[in-house]
Amino acid sequence: MGYVNDTELVKDLAQETFVIVWNKLSEFRNESTIDTWIYRITSNTCLRQIEQQKRFPRDELPTDLVIENEPDVESKTTFLYKCIAELHEIDRLIISLELENVKQEEIASILGLSKTNVRVKIHRIKEKLMEKFKKYHE
Repeated sequence: MGYVNDTELVKDLAQETFVIVWNKLSEFRNESTIDTWIYRITSNTCLRQIEQQKRFPRDELPTDLVIENEPDVESKTTFLYKCIAELHEIDRLIISLELENVKQEEIASILGLSKTNVRVKIHRIKEKLMEKFKKYHE
């Protein structure tokens, strides 16, 4: 759900990914782990969907979140997903994989970036999110 916030669309994308993996299984060359290969297919499928529908333009994001003095875990989680949805597509993809505990080396392989670049991007993304959370608590 890190790429899209629509449960039905997630199911459709999962099914589409499964079909692609099944149809291209004979093309798998063992240059990486099968997990990395499937992550790459999944991320490409999700990014294609986002490109096609532009589901989360920044000006259409919900702005009616209720901010309390002591937000509970659920509202913090909701706010986190809102913040992630506001990120650029590549940043959203990187942080989603990081939150799924995918190794940075695998993220780099999936996205065609260097491990150092991924590490720097994760650090910067976390800084952006922390800044938003600081403002959220003010």
